[in-house]
Amino acid sequence: MYIEKILKSKERNRILVVGIDGLGGSGKTTFTSSLVRDLQNNGMKNSVLHIDDFIHPQSVRYNDSFSDWVCYYHLQWRYDYLIGEILSPIQMGHPINKQIELYDKEKDEYLHQHIKLDLDTLLIIEGVFLQREEIRPFLDYVIFIDVPKEERLKRVLRRDLYIGDEAAILTKYEKRYFPAEDQYVSECDPAKNADWTINP
Repeated sequence: MYIEKILKSKERNRILVVGIDGLGGSGKTTFTSSLVRDLQNNGMKNSVLHIDDFIHPQSVRYNDSFSDWVCYYHLQWRYDYLIGEILSPIQMGHPINKQIELYDKEKDEYLHQHIKLDLDTLLIIEGVFLQREEIRPFLDYVIFIDVPKEERLKRVLRRDLYIGDEAAILTKYEKRYFPAEDQYVSECDPAKNADWTINP
C-alpha cells in the first residue's frame, strides 16, 4: 500500500516531500484529502500545498504573444519562487517557518500566509505537471493518478462551471489544457516515472 511506502521513505531527519501528480480532472484533490486522513491516522504530521497556490497573475499567464497551451505550460507557475522559498531549503535539511506568498484567484493577487514545517512533517504538494524537470528533483516520492482523458473531460464539464457553459469549457480545454498535458506526457511520461501510479 502506498501509505507504507511513503512512511518508509522518511529515513532522513528532514521534511519529506510527496507529490500528488495527475492531469486535469484526475481526482488529485480528493486523493490528497484521503491521504491526509491516512497520515493522521498513522500519527504522521503533515501539511498540504497546491501548485495553484504558486501561479503567476493573469497578466503573465495569459500572454497574447503565445498560444494558450504554451502560456499554460511555460508561464503558469512560479516554480522559482516555490523552489527558492520552500523546496530548496527543505532539501538542505532546514525547517520552514516564514511568511510566504500564496495566490488568491478571486483577487488575482498574492496573500501572505505563515507556514511552519518542522523536520518531522510530511509536506504534500498537489497539482499538475509535478514531474517536470524543474520540480521533480525536489520531490522525494511522487504518486501519479492516471485517469483516461474521456473520463476526466466528463468530470471537468461538471466541475469547471466558472469557465462558462459546456461549449466554453470544452474550448478552453482543447486550446489550453489538453495540448499542454500532451506535451507533459510526451516529455515526462509521468505514469511510468512516478514512484506509484494509481488507476482508480
